[in-house]
Amino acid sequence: MPIIVNLDVMMAKRKMSLNELSEKVELTLSNLSILKTGKAKAIRFSTLEAICKALNCQPADILEYVEETKK
Repeated sequence: MPIIVNLDVMMAKRKMSLNELSEKVELTLSNLSILKTGKAKAIRFSTLEAICKALNCQPADILEYVEETKK
């Protein structure tokens, strides 16, 4: 998938655990885990806003577009 989720990188930079982030953004651990591992198919803007607020970052710090290479 050409969209890479760098949530784990930002969490490490902010020294924040998944449990702590889950409490701050009011999402379940399982939903955050799905997002963190890149298995999510979509993200609501309200969720992205809450994560950015909790981690004090921009959406581009969490989401990255990488062009797929042709096979």
